[in-house]
Amino acid sequence: MLHMKHSTPTQIEKRIEKIKQELQTIQQMRPGSLTRQYHNPKDKTGAYYQLSYTHKMKSRTEYVRPEYVEPLRKQINEYKRFKELVEEWIDLGIQHSKMQIARAKKDK
Repeated sequence: MLHMKHSTPTQIEKRIEKIKQELQTIQQMRPGSLTRQYHNPKDKTGAYYQLSYTHKMKSRTEYVRPEYVEPLRKQINEYKRFKELVEEWIDLGIQHSKMQIARAKKDK
C-alpha cells in the first residue's frame, strides 16, 4: 500500500484503526519465497518447488510437494500483507508522535 502522509492526528488515528481491522482478517501466514527449481536446469526437466525463508535469524529451505504450492503462496502473500500493514502502522505512529511533540512545544 502507498504510504501517504496524513495531515492531522485524527486522520492518523483513523488509519491506524483501519489497519487494526485489516490485521484481524489475516489468515495463516508464512514467511519466505517459493521458487520452481529443476534437477536439470539446462533442459528444464525434473521440476520441483522450494520454499526458502529466514526465521529467528536462521535460513531454512524446504522442498514443497505440488499440492501444497497454492496454499503456501496464499500464506506467503498473507505474511507480506501483514508486514506491509505493520510497517505502515509504525510509520503512522512515528508521524503521530512527532505531531504531538511539535504541538506540545508550540503550546509551551
